[in-house]
Amino acid sequence: MKLHRESRATLLISSVLFAIIAAISIYYLEMWSLLIIVPLLVTYGLILWFFRVPKRQIAEHSETVVAPVDGKVVMIKEVEENEFLNQKVMQISIFMSPLNVHICRYPVTGEVIYKKYHPGKYLMAWNEKSSTDNERTTLAVQTAIGHPVVFRQIAGYMARRIVFYANEGDAAKAGHEFGFIKFGSRMDVFIPTNSEIRCKIGDKVKGGLDVIAKLV
Repeated sequence: MKLHRESRATLLISSVLFAIIAAISIYYLEMWSLLIIVPLLVTYGLILWFFRVPKRQIAEHSETVVAPVDGKVVMIKEVEENEFLNQKVMQISIFMSPLNVHICRYPVTGEVIYKKYHPGKYLMAWNEKSSTDNERTTLAVQTAIGHPVVFRQIAGYMARRIVFYANEGDAAKAGHEFGFIKFGSRMDVFIPTNSEIRCKIGDKVKGGLDVIAKLV
Protein backbone atom coordinates (compact mmCIF):
# COMPACT_ATOMS: atom_id res chain seq x y z
CA MET A 1 0.00 0.00 0.00
CA LYS A 2 1.40 3.38 -1.00
CA LEU A 3 1.41 6.04 1.71
CA HIS A 4 1.11 9.81 1.27
CA ARG A 5 4.21 11.93 1.82
CA GLU A 6 2.41 13.81 4.61
CA SER A 7 2.49 10.59 6.66
CA ARG A 8 6.25 10.68 7.33
CA ALA A 9 6.36 12.81 10.49
CA THR A 10 3.21 11.25 11.95
CA LEU A 11 4.45 7.71 11.37
CA LEU A 12 7.91 8.48 12.77
CA ILE A 13 6.52 9.99 15.97
CA SER A 14 3.88 7.29 16.45
CA SER A 15 6.37 4.48 15.72
CA VAL A 16 8.81 5.73 18.37
CA LEU A 17 6.04 6.40 20.89
CA PHE A 18 4.34 3.04 20.36
CA ALA A 19 7.68 1.18 20.57
CA ILE A 20 8.49 2.83 23.90
CA ILE A 21 5.04 2.09 25.33
CA ALA A 22 5.18 -1.53 24.11
CA ALA A 23 8.66 -2.06 25.59
CA ILE A 24 7.62 -0.64 28.97
CA SER A 25 4.42 -2.70 29.03
CA ILE A 26 6.29 -5.94 28.18
CA TYR A 27 8.88 -5.24 30.90
CA TYR A 28 6.36 -4.51 33.66
CA LEU A 29 3.24 -6.43 32.61
CA GLU A 30 4.71 -9.45 30.80
CA MET A 31 1.77 -11.51 29.42
CA TRP A 32 -0.73 -8.78 30.32
CA SER A 33 1.14 -6.43 28.03
CA LEU A 34 -1.04 -7.70 25.15
CA LEU A 35 -3.84 -5.57 26.61
CA ILE A 36 -1.70 -2.57 25.72
CA ILE A 37 0.05 -3.81 22.58
CA VAL A 38 -3.05 -4.96 20.65
CA PRO A 39 -4.82 -1.56 20.86
CA LEU A 40 -1.54 0.10 19.85
CA LEU A 41 -1.31 -2.11 16.75
CA VAL A 42 -4.94 -1.36 15.85
CA THR A 43 -4.29 2.38 16.22
CA TYR A 44 -1.15 2.13 14.10
CA GLY A 45 -3.10 0.26 11.43
CA LEU A 46 -5.72 3.02 11.37
CA ILE A 47 -2.99 5.64 10.91
CA LEU A 48 -1.59 3.68 7.96
CA TRP A 49 -5.10 3.39 6.50
CA PHE A 50 -5.70 7.13 6.87
CA PHE A 51 -2.60 8.03 4.85
CA ARG A 52 -3.21 5.53 2.04
CA VAL A 53 -2.95 6.66 -1.58
CA PRO A 54 -5.39 4.66 -3.74
CA LYS A 55 -4.68 4.05 -7.42
CA ARG A 56 -7.19 5.90 -9.58
CA GLN A 57 -7.56 6.39 -13.31
CA ILE A 58 -8.35 10.09 -13.67
CA ALA A 59 -10.27 11.06 -16.81
CA GLU A 60 -9.98 14.38 -18.66
CA HIS A 61 -12.56 16.99 -17.64
CA SER A 62 -13.19 20.35 -19.30
CA GLU A 63 -16.80 21.27 -18.46
CA THR A 64 -17.50 18.90 -15.58
CA VAL A 65 -16.78 19.38 -11.87
CA VAL A 66 -15.40 16.33 -10.08
CA ALA A 67 -15.51 15.56 -6.38
CA PRO A 68 -12.33 17.07 -4.87
CA VAL A 69 -12.26 14.58 -1.98
CA ASP A 70 -13.69 11.29 -0.80
CA GLY A 71 -16.64 11.73 1.52
CA LYS A 72 -20.32 12.49 1.92
CA VAL A 73 -22.20 15.37 0.30
CA VAL A 74 -23.66 17.30 3.24
CA MET A 75 -24.75 20.59 1.64
CA ILE A 76 -26.03 21.87 -1.71
CA LYS A 77 -27.36 25.42 -1.52
CA GLU A 78 -27.22 28.88 -3.06
CA VAL A 79 -24.96 31.22 -1.08
CA GLU A 80 -23.09 34.50 -1.42
CA GLU A 81 -19.36 33.89 -1.91
CA ASN A 82 -17.77 37.05 -0.52
CA GLU A 83 -14.05 36.30 -0.46
CA PHE A 84 -13.26 36.20 -4.18
CA LEU A 85 -16.31 35.95 -6.45
CA ASN A 86 -18.55 38.42 -4.57
CA GLN A 87 -21.71 36.98 -6.07
CA LYS A 88 -24.33 34.31 -5.59
CA VAL A 89 -23.11 30.79 -6.36
CA MET A 90 -24.04 27.19 -5.67
CA GLN A 91 -22.11 25.63 -2.79
CA ILE A 92 -21.47 21.89 -2.65
CA SER A 93 -19.90 20.69 0.60
CA ILE A 94 -18.33 17.28 1.16
CA PHE A 95 -17.57 15.99 4.67
CA MET A 96 -14.63 13.63 5.22
CA SER A 97 -14.54 11.27 8.18
CA PRO A 98 -11.16 10.12 9.58
CA LEU A 99 -11.60 6.88 7.61
CA ASN A 100 -11.83 8.61 4.22
CA VAL A 101 -8.88 9.25 1.90
CA HIS A 102 -7.84 12.84 2.70
CA ILE A 103 -6.06 13.76 -0.53
CA CYS A 104 -7.46 17.03 -1.91
CA ARG A 105 -7.89 17.24 -5.69
CA TYR A 106 -8.69 20.01 -8.15
CA PRO A 107 -12.43 19.91 -8.94
CA VAL A 108 -11.97 21.60 -12.33
CA THR A 109 -9.37 22.09 -15.06
CA GLY A 110 -7.87 25.52 -15.73
CA GLU A 111 -5.41 27.97 -14.14
CA VAL A 112 -5.01 28.82 -10.46
CA ILE A 113 -5.78 32.54 -10.15
CA TYR A 114 -6.12 32.97 -6.38
CA LYS A 115 -4.98 31.32 -3.15
CA LYS A 116 -5.13 32.35 0.49
CA TYR A 117 -4.67 30.70 3.87
CA HIS A 118 -6.90 31.72 6.79
CA PRO A 119 -6.13 30.83 10.41
CA GLY A 120 -9.26 30.21 12.45
CA LYS A 121 -11.28 28.06 14.82
CA TYR A 122 -11.81 24.29 14.84
CA LEU A 123 -15.58 23.91 14.83
CA MET A 124 -17.04 20.57 13.82
CA ALA A 125 -16.62 20.29 10.03
CA TRP A 126 -20.36 19.78 9.41
CA ASN A 127 -21.14 23.09 11.17
CA GLU A 128 -22.20 25.61 8.50
CA LYS A 129 -20.11 28.35 10.17
CA SER A 130 -16.94 26.28 9.70
CA SER A 131 -16.83 27.53 6.09
CA THR A 132 -16.06 31.06 7.30
CA ASP A 133 -14.81 30.64 10.89
CA ASN A 134 -12.48 27.63 10.82
CA GLU A 135 -8.87 27.35 9.70
CA ARG A 136 -9.14 27.08 5.93
CA THR A 137 -7.62 27.75 2.54
CA THR A 138 -9.35 29.26 -0.45
CA LEU A 139 -8.31 28.64 -4.05
CA ALA A 140 -9.84 29.78 -7.32
CA VAL A 141 -9.35 28.29 -10.78
CA GLN A 142 -10.28 30.01 -14.04
CA THR A 143 -11.62 27.17 -16.17
CA ALA A 144 -10.93 26.73 -19.86
CA ILE A 145 -14.53 27.67 -20.67
CA GLY A 146 -14.28 30.93 -18.73
CA HIS A 147 -15.92 30.14 -15.38
CA PRO A 148 -14.04 30.97 -12.16
CA VAL A 149 -14.57 28.17 -9.61
CA VAL A 150 -13.69 28.61 -5.94
CA PHE A 151 -12.99 25.74 -3.56
CA ARG A 152 -12.06 25.69 0.09
CA GLN A 153 -10.25 23.23 2.38
CA ILE A 154 -11.75 23.49 5.86
CA ALA A 155 -10.16 22.09 9.01
CA GLY A 156 -12.48 20.21 11.35
CA TYR A 157 -12.46 19.57 15.09
CA MET A 158 -9.72 16.94 14.73
CA ALA A 159 -7.90 18.41 11.72
CA ARG A 160 -5.10 20.73 12.78
CA ARG A 161 -3.01 20.88 9.63
CA ILE A 162 -4.01 21.84 6.13
CA VAL A 163 -1.46 21.39 3.35
CA PHE A 164 -1.81 22.81 -0.15
CA TYR A 165 0.81 22.85 -2.87
CA ALA A 166 -0.93 25.08 -5.43
CA ASN A 167 0.40 28.50 -6.43
CA GLU A 168 -1.14 31.24 -8.54
CA GLY A 169 -0.37 30.61 -12.19
CA ASP A 170 -0.23 26.83 -11.80
CA ALA A 171 -2.09 24.63 -14.26
CA ALA A 172 -4.96 22.83 -12.53
CA LYS A 173 -6.14 19.45 -13.79
CA ALA A 174 -9.45 18.12 -12.48
CA GLY A 175 -8.93 15.08 -10.28
CA HIS A 176 -5.23 15.68 -9.67
CA GLU A 177 -3.84 16.39 -6.21
CA PHE A 178 -3.24 19.89 -4.88
CA GLY A 179 -3.19 19.29 -1.12
CA PHE A 180 -4.00 17.21 1.96
CA ILE A 181 -5.90 17.64 5.23
CA LYS A 182 -4.98 15.61 8.30
CA PHE A 183 -7.96 13.83 9.89
CA GLY A 184 -11.67 14.85 9.84
CA SER A 185 -12.46 17.85 7.67
CA ARG A 186 -14.52 19.30 4.81
CA MET A 187 -14.26 20.68 1.27
CA ASP A 188 -16.56 23.33 -0.19
CA VAL A 189 -16.87 23.96 -3.93
CA PHE A 190 -18.50 27.16 -5.26
CA ILE A 191 -19.79 27.07 -8.84
CA PRO A 192 -22.07 29.27 -11.01
CA THR A 193 -25.76 29.17 -10.08
CA ASN A 194 -26.75 27.91 -13.54
CA SER A 195 -24.53 24.82 -13.23
CA GLU A 196 -26.11 21.41 -13.66
CA ILE A 197 -25.90 19.70 -10.26
CA ARG A 198 -25.20 15.97 -10.58
CA CYS A 199 -25.16 14.94 -6.93
CA LYS A 200 -27.53 15.09 -4.00
CA ILE A 201 -27.22 15.41 -0.23
CA GLY A 202 -26.21 12.10 1.27
CA ASP A 203 -24.27 10.87 -1.78
CA LYS A 204 -20.92 9.23 -1.02
CA VAL A 205 -18.37 10.36 -3.59
CA LYS A 206 -14.80 9.50 -4.52
CA GLY A 207 -12.34 12.29 -5.23
CA GLY A 208 -11.24 12.61 -8.84
CA LEU A 209 -13.75 10.02 -10.07
CA ASP A 210 -17.31 11.11 -9.40
CA VAL A 211 -18.79 14.07 -11.28
CA ILE A 212 -20.75 16.37 -8.97
CA ALA A 213 -21.74 19.10 -11.47
CA LYS A 214 -21.46 20.35 -15.03
CA LEU A 215 -20.62 23.94 -15.93
CA VAL A 216 -22.98 25.51 -18.45
